[in-house]
Amino acid sequence: MRILIIEDDSETATYVSKGLGEKGYLVDVAHDGKDGLVRAIGEDYDLAIVDRMLPELDGLSIVETLRKAEKDTPIIFLSALGGVNDRVKGLRSGGDDYLVKPFAFSELLARVEALLRRPASRVVETSLRVADLEMDLLARQVKRAGQMIELQPREFRLLEYLMRHAEQVVTRTMLLENVWDYHFDPQTNVIDVHISRLRQKIDKNFEPALLHTIRGAGYSLRDPD
Repeated sequence: MRILIIEDDSETATYVSKGLGEKGYLVDVAHDGKDGLVRAIGEDYDLAIVDRMLPELDGLSIVETLRKAEKDTPIIFLSALGGVNDRVKGLRSGGDDYLVKPFAFSELLARVEALLRRPASRVVETSLRVADLEMDLLARQVKRAGQMIELQPREFRLLEYLMRHAEQVVTRTMLLENVWDYHFDPQTNVIDVHISRLRQKIDKNFEPALLHTIRGAGYSLRDPD
């Protein structure tokens, strides 16, 4: 399940993304309204958590724009604006829920889970495919050419991120933030180690190779054909 957090306060964004990541969600973070809107419109998320007060574009405008664009992504407002009128405006703009800061992560998680349990009016993505590499998001299984591939949880999360961004160059910073929840470079070879292990599992006994290192830029999972 993919969740987008649009939050300009880095401490709150890190706290929420880390907590959701530990629960198995794949989390992207946008730190201003314009970036958040571009991501929310251009990509498919299962849920979005949106702050009201944001630089560049406020949360209400983001949600109103998404609804006009017929994007029905479930949205939780997370805001310090807690008055009755504020909550009403948030819900009437197209939000599905509204949680006031400060908040308990356990309550936010419960609200996330409740929204994700709702029957979806859109087709929910349950699988990913790049060439003959297949990922079942519900069963959390990976196969290549019909052969089962055993992955550790972090390897699965890394491969899921690469498959969702197939044909694109994924930088080390993107991987640190979205797979490891690091918003700084720990100056370790953790990415290289996991990429190497993943390559051994999905490419070693198969042709053609799908996982490529782009020198000086990052990595790309792509079908050569």
